[in-house]
Amino acid sequence: MSSGQITRITRRSFCKQTVATTLLAATAQVVAGEKKETEETIDCHTHFYDPTRKEGVPWPHKKSSLYRTVLPQHLRAIKKPRAITGTVVVEASKWVEDNQWLLGIAKDDPFIVGVVGNLKPGTEGFKKHLIRFAANPLYRGIRISQNLIRKQQQGSTTWRKDISLLIEKDLSLDVNGGSTMAMTVAELAKKNPELRIVINHISNVTIDGQQPPADWAKGMRAAAKNKNVFCKVSALVEGAMRSDAVKKKGKAPNDLQFYKPTLDVVWDAFGDDRLIYGSNWPVCERAESYATLQQLVIDYVTPKGKETLQKFFAGNAKRVYKWIDRKNRL
Repeated sequence: MSSGQITRITRRSFCKQTVATTLLAATAQVVAGEKKETEETIDCHTHFYDPTRKEGVPWPHKKSSLYRTVLPQHLRAIKKPRAITGTVVVEASKWVEDNQWLLGIAKDDPFIVGVVGNLKPGTEGFKKHLIRFAANPLYRGIRISQNLIRKQQQGSTTWRKDISLLIEKDLSLDVNGGSTMAMTVAELAKKNPELRIVINHISNVTIDGQQPPADWAKGMRAAAKNKNVFCKVSALVEGAMRSDAVKKKGKAPNDLQFYKPTLDVVWDAFGDDRLIYGSNWPVCERAESYATLQQLVIDYVTPKGKETLQKFFAGNAKRVYKWIDRKNRL
């Protein structure tokens, strides 16, 4: 073989290798890009409503800054550090048929991966309504108030049967209330270990940049001892607005250090496996932008590692809500 032939073969081989390397690099970039684009971020606390409906809405009030049409497309349109790939929407309306209204919205929009309804265990008609709504697999649970639990936990037979029905239907229970609700949840969880319970808004504690109240921290630790209790890291900026000093400024701080003492207590109690992400949008906008509140939790959780970040933004919610991975969602 002549030196010219060797040169031609070498050049040919080099060209082939270069092309192959370039294609491989391009493919790797595409795969990496796809992976980044499809990182799950499930916002587990949003509210959708439409005051322009013929029947109107019971919430929010007409004089509220929240009184406007709020639907999935409006959430998707917001600029945010981390794209939302789906949402578990929470029904704030007390009207029973608004549970069905949300399911109707969800039917036409795969972005909604779950609905947390608004029904009251222990009241007339609960069983009938729950069976009807739970027939839709997108109906993932209900939300009730701390006060309802206190009222009903005294031993009502109907209450116990209704809670058992939630467990039978494999549904979760969100609880909202004041800063003392965690202790109430602890009692409920201990009596019903098979019921998956979600504390809303880190128990609505006032956040002032200092160490949080001892009674609140004690309640959170008591609730967390029950492995069936999860906590939604939501309404952070609203918690800051309860502080008199912040209230005077009219806007919540965007500095993570302000929230860190409170978040540290929550994380120490519940750990990596039972904390979930929620924005409380659009309510949060009265205190700060969606982008700001999301960046706060991103900055807090990211140093804990990629696996923990994914648990927080989607994996833990999958365990508690069992949200539905719908076709054409992404």
